Amino acid sequence: MKNLIPSKSKYLILVLVLIFNYTNAFSQTNSSTSIITGANQIEKYIPLLKGKNIAVVTNQTGIVFKKNGSQIHLIDSLLSLSVSIQKVFAPEHGFRGKADASEHVSNNIDTKTGLPIISLYGKNKKLPPSLLENIDVVLFDIQDVGVRFYTYISTMTYVMETCAALKIPFIILDRPNPNGHYVDGPTLKMEYKSFVGMHPVPLVYGMTIGEYAQMVNGENWLKNNLQCDLTVIPLQNYTHNSEYNLPIRPSPNLPNSTSINLYPSLGFFEGTTINAGRGTEFQFQRYGAPFFPKGEFVYTPQANFGAKYPKFKNKLCYGVDLKKTERLNKIDLSFLIDAYQKTPKNKDFFGATFTIHAGNTTLQKQIETGMTAKEIRNTWQSNIDAFKNIRKKYLIYD
Repeated sequence: MKNLIPSKSKYLILVLVLIFNYTNAFSQTNSSTSIITGANQIEKYIPLLKGKNIAVVTNQTGIVFKKNGSQIHLIDSLLSLSVSIQKVFAPEHGFRGKADASEHVSNNIDTKTGLPIISLYGKNKKLPPSLLENIDVVLFDIQDVGVRFYTYISTMTYVMETCAALKIPFIILDRPNPNGHYVDGPTLKMEYKSFVGMHPVPLVYGMTIGEYAQMVNGENWLKNNLQCDLTVIPLQNYTHNSEYNLPIRPSPNLPNSTSINLYPSLGFFEGTTINAGRGTEFQFQRYGAPFFPKGEFVYTPQANFGAKYPKFKNKLCYGVDLKKTERLNKIDLSFLIDAYQKTPKNKDFFGATFTIHAGNTTLQKQIETGMTAKEIRNTWQSNIDAFKNIRKKYLIYD
């Protein structure tokens, strides 16, 4: 029988069917907000991809939710729509999100789709122009947590630079920021710029990754003042005060909303000798060390998913349990100061990377000289106020 439906019409019918299945998907996991991610708004970005060779920057968080509550990875969704994906780029922790923090991730082939997976966390943190040969559009979909030393925004910046240099359009499918309800922390001094902090922003910047990309572009933070051809597919029904529970852990050691909310405060411990829950099932929900004063709360870090070599592996640690902490709307320095005071003077506390996590040398000196949390926080305020004046130019949401 002769095919009576033109190919373009069939394509549109397929898109409409998928849109029907995915519309209002996040109401299944965040019923109080009904937030709809950029990835779920298929009708807005598929026309930008049709007939073009696409590269996708994503990881395990790049998911599209169906109306029945099930989910499909963005890659599989795009392939079902006959989008021509040529390759996939993966950030720290890899495409499946299983690698340890700072662990070198190698290139490989995705066994499900046969697509080449190219790591942007290893020898190629910067995206070489040669890897975008014959690529017409780069699509970005990664869940951020709104903290400067979380490296996904650094990966995004480097991809934007390469796209800008090659004049390749860059599309971001926006996602909520679970720490988007406040701005706080020390502002990075550019002499301490690194992959765990590339821009002069406070530690917690209160922006979605789409808003942040607009700021990177608008403030000329790309190399050689390049401008990226940037499109953001915005969220629906989202404000910065929306309380959002991530349906998938964004990295191995952020297993739940409590850990994500505490991460800005406990992430400082990454630059110290103190264990912040790695090697347990309560990562970034506790902290401790074998040399802390003995107390009722004890735990023993062991090799596990996301932490093959945790600090004090197989050693009994005395510490502080924070898993019942109420939602924070600022960085809590009391944890860092408490741990410093509990560390014997003959033990090292600050490590070599504390400065790049803090973004300056000031915070370490302030703690060593005995300043209170309130006194330290007061020194942040002028820089925070200045940043907020920059930030407001790029906000998409209230």
